[in-house]
Amino acid sequence: MGWREVAIALIMVAGAAPVAASQSLESPPRGAPEAPADARYCMRVEAATGTRLETIQCWTRTEWAEMEIDVDQEWAQEGVRVIA
Repeated sequence: MGWREVAIALIMVAGAAPVAASQSLESPPRGAPEAPADARYCMRVEAATGTRLETIQCWTRTEWAEMEIDVDQEWAQEGVRVIA
């Protein structure tokens, strides 16, 4: 690679750095979105032993609570969608 290509690559990386920094400052969503009481919250569930397939289960807030899972706490990493 010539010195011109290296210089162009460095300029592109330096120009992208401020954009990446500003995106990391955004606050993550807090809790699950609001929905009616009968809405089902779909979240990823850990795969069963011996399989690589990811499972998505949809339950109401009450049903998740009965399984001792806090929807608001788990939503940021495991939440998929809400079915109203």
